[in-house]
Amino acid sequence: MTMTALWRTAQDFNEALRRPAAGTAGTTRLSTIREMQRKNFGRDRGLSLRMLFTSGLLGLLYVIFAVILFSFLNGSIFLMLVIVVGLAFFQYYTSDKIALAASGAKVFSAEEAPELHAMVERLCAMANLPKPRIAVVDTDVPNAFATGRNPKHAAVAVTTGLWRRLDSQEIEAVLAHELSHIANRDVLVMTVASFFAMLAGLLTRIGLYSGMFGGFGGNRDSNNNQVPVWLIVTLVAIITYAISWVLIRTISRYREYAADRGSAIITGAPENLMSALQKISSNITQIPQRDLREVQGMNAFFIIPTNWKTSMSEWMMDHPPLEKRLAALSEIAREMGKPVS
Repeated sequence: MTMTALWRTAQDFNEALRRPAAGTAGTTRLSTIREMQRKNFGRDRGLSLRMLFTSGLLGLLYVIFAVILFSFLNGSIFLMLVIVVGLAFFQYYTSDKIALAASGAKVFSAEEAPELHAMVERLCAMANLPKPRIAVVDTDVPNAFATGRNPKHAAVAVTTGLWRRLDSQEIEAVLAHELSHIANRDVLVMTVASFFAMLAGLLTRIGLYSGMFGGFGGNRDSNNNQVPVWLIVTLVAIITYAISWVLIRTISRYREYAADRGSAIITGAPENLMSALQKISSNITQIPQRDLREVQGMNAFFIIPTNWKTSMSEWMMDHPPLEKRLAALSEIAREMGKPVS
């Protein structure tokens, strides 16, 4: 199905939801349009394959990492691995709760935020997604994020600053972006990838401590002709962490492009997301640094990171440059026959 056809399907469904059904004919039409919904609204096969390839490289890296470790370490590390894996499962099953708590978000009911719930319900109908929990973060920083291990256990959060500064169409575009993250399950990919990077970082510290205080073959009385095990563990862990750090950021940039595209397809209006991204980035520069520091821990999940203007190479960024995101959305608009200036 072409981009134009996808957009027209989305527009037809939007119009049907706005119009009351007229008798049997209206009911039949609405039923037909519902059948036309794509389960993968917002999916981009090219970007998804690139994410899959990068994730595969990351997985291969960790397999090599594990093989090398177990070649040099004895059973003494088993308990530590059990604890770390246990923490990973805990993080997996509570990732949405942890993210909401870390950001200070409060879950709002439909009675407390009727307009926000209505927007999300309509977008979920378009994308054929279960409705996630909806939360609000009381901060003047305009932003939004999605979290959760799968569509049935997900949450979307917006800040009060975003709600005040953006118009309804722009907010809808931002929400569609976050729902695309949920549909693509990329939050889960980031959670798992980050866990293994955390493990590599932990083993780096353990290896260094072992070298200083003995252990892992780091005893000073050991055979001087052999390379200490602690040194091997440390070097492997450092290399693994460095490569995974780069790959995780590559995945993160891919997922933002895919979510932008998803928002454009679901709403049929890429220009609204373009306007929202420009407003958010512009307003972030006017927020006091104290307020930005309070939420900077969520930068990897925000639609626009609070440090977006920081000068650094693209390969070190967890979000694509704003200019490239706008250019990609502009190209999507042209494909839809809706060129923007």
